[in-house]
Amino acid sequence: MRLRRSLTHHMVTTNSQFDWLFVVPGLLLIALLGLPLVALFLRALDKDFFVFALSSTALAALRLSLTTSLISVVITLLVGTPLAYILARWDFPGRAGLEMMIDLPVVLPPSVAGLALLIAFGRQGVFGNWLSMLGLSLPFTTTAVVIAQTFVSAPLFVRSARLGFAGIDPQLEEAAHVEGATQWQLFSQVMFPLAGRALISGTMLAWTRALGEFGATILFAGNLEGVTQTMPLAIYLGFERNLDMAVVLSVVLVLVSLVVLGVMRKLDDNRR
Repeated sequence: MRLRRSLTHHMVTTNSQFDWLFVVPGLLLIALLGLPLVALFLRALDKDFFVFALSSTALAALRLSLTTSLISVVITLLVGTPLAYILARWDFPGRAGLEMMIDLPVVLPPSVAGLALLIAFGRQGVFGNWLSMLGLSLPFTTTAVVIAQTFVSAPLFVRSARLGFAGIDPQLEEAAHVEGATQWQLFSQVMFPLAGRALISGTMLAWTRALGEFGATILFAGNLEGVTQTMPLAIYLGFERNLDMAVVLSVVLVLVSLVVLGVMRKLDDNRR
């Protein structure tokens, strides 16, 4: 007994001596992530914050960002959830290739994503003539903003949801089939509730990514105030014309993102 206490005391002492191996690298990353945001807020306090934050340009950009990102997330939930379920629970030829194609937009440079959308759906694009025959013109419209946001953010949701569905015990699925459950009943009453936390996490990632989308949007949708100028685009324009405006808009976008993260985390906590 005395030997066990001695060994325990020695382990605690030894561990405390090497805590810096964990604390120091963590503090360095915290500083890297936190100091730029602190500097941004401090710089914004020196400016006429509410004058810029409540300007017509800022309010229009914020309204457009919230509206388009919300539409993007709803579309992602509707079409991404079934796809994630199929990738997680079904076995079919070419699944690995399909997963790679879905994940690809996450690692693509934003300029490449925007150029790909423009070449595909632009007026002179590969599918542009077909869209013109239907009376549709996507580039430089609010619809193009939604498409660009969905293109870059949906893969984040699909990946998270896929992992959530894949982590469910297969025996639950077998038991549901034994009880005579249909595929829809299995999905809606068993799989969907059990994967709830992964779905919420994926939604949070997709929404915040859509809010911050810039590169694909500016190439595919342009930067038209009140039509396609989201908050990131307004910040970019402000950086060229009025740095104070860009700083204040950046702080507003950070605050909005924090609110979105807080709401989604609260929903996640309620499921625990």
